[in-house]
This record gives sequence, structure tokens and C-alpha cells, in this order.
Amino acid sequence: MTAIIKTADEIEKMRVAGRLAAEVLEMIKPHVKAGVTTDELNTLCHDYIVNEQQAIPAPLNYHGFPKSVCTSVNHVICHGIPNDKKLKDGDIINIDVTVIKDGYHGDTSEMFVIGKPSIMAERLIRVTQECLYLALKKVKNGVRLGDIGNIIQQHAEQHSYSVVREYCGHGIGAVFHEEPQVLHYGRPGTGEVLHTGMCLTIEPMINAGARQSKMLKDGWTVVTKDRSLSAQFEHTILITDTGCEILTLRSNEDLERILTAE
Repeated sequence: MTAIIKTADEIEKMRVAGRLAAEVLEMIKPHVKAGVTTDELNTLCHDYIVNEQQAIPAPLNYHGFPKSVCTSVNHVICHGIPNDKKLKDGDIINIDVTVIKDGYHGDTSEMFVIGKPSIMAERLIRVTQECLYLALKKVKNGVRLGDIGNIIQQHAEQHSYSVVREYCGHGIGAVFHEEPQVLHYGRPGTGEVLHTGMCLTIEPMINAGARQSKMLKDGWTVVTKDRSLSAQFEHTILITDTGCEILTLRSNEDLERILTAE
């Protein structure tokens, strides 16, 4: 498969879109608390993207998705549809934001905890974020996607967690989902080779229980089959000669720690 390499102009637009997506998560953070509904969070995100950022929420009407962000609570793996159910103490939630600005996409997600999490939930969230960060450290020109997937799988399974296999990261640019598919499991030395100038998402979905999932009747919401907790973090990145540029880096993330920690 021919690698999709971004031009300098496209990369600059990706940087802008990525920064805007990160800012949505930073904006919404203080609003994620007990008593709020995911529909209310969706409205806040939508209004911020449209009115403040003068941008477009990519999920809205994408293949019929009815809302502007995805909100995946507790045992929901991904693509949760915001609704009128109130968040309660102990819940965990992933908010997945994709912004389109000047025709280019920035895609990112983060886990939030309502009140005091269980020890199990806290550990799952920590390990899932570590999976993403370990993958980001591994990425650079010449590395294969199987190497990236393997490092995520190994770290998750070392902690007795499982990696969701039906959903994956992806190339991204003027198109929301483009090649390559970025699997979060795999064998070292296999898969497509990464090249400088490629943009893609890495977004591991890690389950506390078994990896099997099922889709609800709404045609979008994906849950763990055994109703175990699930967590996910996502960044959009640009492949460079020596590593990667995290286009959706949030201000509360330490880039040096992410990319140099042992």
C-alpha cells in the first residue's frame, strides 16, 4: 500500500486541527462531574467547536451518528451516543473529540473519572494511558505497525487486561478515516512501514475483562460482552525521522516525560 504523505501545508493544517481538538478536551474537563448528563457535555462541546473555534464537529451526521462527540461510560468501549443519563460518583467516561478545521481533522480522546474511582478503574485507566505512551515512544520513520501494536498488547496483557481487536487507529487528514489501519495488537516486524510525513491516530481500547465486544441496537454503541470496564486514550500524530509530533497534545501532558520515560 502506498503511504499517504502530507505536504507541508497539510501538516500545518493538521497542527491547527489537532490543537483545537485538544482544547475541546481541556475546555470540557471541569464540566465532567456527578449530576451532569452526557448530552449536556455534548452540547457544551458542540457549541465550543462551532461558536468559539469556528470549526466543525466531525462525528455529527458521520454515517448517521447523531451527536458531536462520543461519550463512552464504564463498560462502553467506544462510539457511545450522548444521552440524558446523569453521570454518578465512581463512573469513568471517555470523551472522543474530532474537529474539522479548514478541511483537516484532529482526533483525540481522554478518560475522565467522576468523583472517586475504584482501585480497579484507576489502574485500568493508568495502564491504558501507558499503552498509548509506550506506542508513541516507539513510533518513528521505518518502524512497522506490528511493532506498535505489539508493544500495546504486551503492556496490556502483562497487567491481565485485554486489547479490543474490532476497532483500531487510522490514517487521518482531509479524510476522517484513511489508510493505514493501526491495530493495537500484532507481531513485531509485521505490518506497514511508517514513513515521515504520515499522520495517524493511535487509540488503544483496553478492557479489564475479556476482549470480546458487542454492538447495541442503536447501531453505534460498542460495549464489553462481559460488562467489564473499558478505557481508551487517543492522539493524532505526525511521523518524523526520529519519532513523532503529537498534534493533539494537551497542556496537562508532559511531552518530554511521554517520549523519554523508561
